[in-house]
Amino acid sequence: MTLPDLPALWLTLRLALTTTGLLLLIGTPLAWWLATTRTRAKPVIEALVALPLVLPPTVLGFYLLIAFNPDSPIGSFWLSVTGDTLTFSFAGLVIASVIYSLPFMVQPLQTAFETTGRSAMELAASLRAAPLDAFFTVAMPGAARGFVTAIVLSFAHTLGEFGVVLMVGGNIPERTRVISIAIYEHVDNLAYAEAHTLSAILLGLSFIVLLFVYAFNRRFPVHAH
Repeated sequence: MTLPDLPALWLTLRLALTTTGLLLLIGTPLAWWLATTRTRAKPVIEALVALPLVLPPTVLGFYLLIAFNPDSPIGSFWLSVTGDTLTFSFAGLVIASVIYSLPFMVQPLQTAFETTGRSAMELAASLRAAPLDAFFTVAMPGAARGFVTAIVLSFAHTLGEFGVVLMVGGNIPERTRVISIAIYEHVDNLAYAEAHTLSAILLGLSFIVLLFVYAFNRRFPVHAH
């Protein structure tokens, strides 16, 4: 790995950590709502959340690029508030990554909350626990396995993003150039040694985080209530 690639590595890690943190804040209440709601709109919301799983990244990236454009309502508002554009910026990469990785956070959490079951929450309510208190003391500990899976998968998925980040952020060194784009650039320039090094780093990181998930799930198997 060459010195010019170091900023791309740190930017990728920063993007993955920021995205995962935001997804945890957004995905937890959304997953809980999906796990407990009985509204007829639930299948529609689930389909929207899962859409990035089947939608080509370049298609999603294209529509986000249009939405983030300074001439659009979202892009214009962001520019007026921050003085910077959403396109070709780290903030734009974060928002795009949150949307692209949303199902990797929500789906494991939703499954974990559904596995916890209503009985445990009803028992907590019968003991006069407030809903918020019951959520933090019963639902969240019961969904620990889902939280670990969701956090690790969201982090790993963000590490390897290419199409979405390329469309929204381009390839600006130390601003939007992440590892996946650096690998593509090295291959395009026939610099296979550098591409191999960065690819091996991504491969190793992905394997480690997945190994952690499987080891954790094996050590702490889920128990239905």
